[in-house]
Amino acid sequence: QLQASGGGLVQAGGSLRLSCAASGRIFSIKLMGWFRQAPGKEREFVSVIRWSGGNTYYTNSVKGRFTLSRDNAKNTVYLQMNSLKPEDTAVYYCAAARTAPNSGGYYSGSRGYDYWGQGTQVTVSS
Repeated sequence: QLQASGGGLVQAGGSLRLSCAASGRIFSIKLMGWFRQAPGKEREFVSVIRWSGGNTYYTNSVKGRFTLSRDNAKNTVYLQMNSLKPEDTAVYYCAAARTAPNSGGYYSGSRGYDYWGQGTQVTVSS
């Protein structure tokens, strides 16, 4: 299972840190990261890390503001979100994949991920 935490309400320009811990019967994670879904919109990719090598990837709208990191020993990833904007408001979902593209990179579509957390609400007020 994936257990997400850290959401909340923050003013524009503020910061939040999301955490996602993998536990239980989760094997051979190759990718782990975050998607988000705003009301009335489809779920979209935010950021992911390749477990082997540690390469990180971000959607363009969060580059320079969000930082994804990991703690291997705890099977946990952290999404540090700075300079938050109202358009970042969404439910954030942690996701993990048992596979990754052989040539490097990541899956940007949600169908590439095998495990999902319960979602945590992030609300940014203007």
